[in-house]
Amino acid sequence: MATVLIADDDRKIIDMLRRTLAYEGYHVVTAADGHEALAKALAHRPDVVVLDWLMPGVDGLEVARRLREADGTPILMLTARDAVEDRVEGLDSGADDYLVKPFAPAELLARLRALLRRSDTGRGDKPSTYADLYLDPVTRETRRGDRQFSLSPKEFDLLAHLLRYPRQVLPRERILQDVWGYDFGGDGNVLEVYIRYLRGKTEAGGEPRLIHTVRGVGYVLREE
Repeated sequence: MATVLIADDDRKIIDMLRRTLAYEGYHVVTAADGHEALAKALAHRPDVVVLDWLMPGVDGLEVARRLREADGTPILMLTARDAVEDRVEGLDSGADDYLVKPFAPAELLARLRALLRRSDTGRGDKPSTYADLYLDPVTRETRRGDRQFSLSPKEFDLLAHLLRYPRQVLPRERILQDVWGYDFGGDGNVLEVYIRYLRGKTEAGGEPRLIHTVRGVGYVLREE
């Protein structure tokens, strides 16, 4: 399940997009101004950002610039400005795509899918790291520091998912959906079992724990 950050000061648009995206299976995070958008982007590490141009505080252009300096998260800019020079300015600020209001929800969904496809293509084969943990999706190599260890295919998928969202608390249900699939109907304790396997392998050399339980919620990859 991809996480979408929606930043817009129009409550009606926020509510409409939240319902539409949630219905399509996205995890939705919202922000009402530029400052909140930057904070939510840091806290939730979304897979894609839907960003309104005109917002109080920090406007969408500045938010896009700051996000682009930080990482390559795809950005879809929303605005009522439809002049060519406005589109150019929005794209030059760091946005990957530009959608003029009013828009059809179906078109926004199509543009989000395209951005996510391009993002996955661009980063899908790159190694992931956090602290001294290393995972290479091409060679399937995994390490803690200089110590290599082997993982089963599902253990590898679970660790790769946790590495995609470091320091973010991931609800148990979301991990099951993303790693095992929406129709997963197996043992209700399967996630706990695989977390135990991962801890055993990532801590086998006496390394400090990185995979932590958040009681009643899920799990988080973070340093103590």
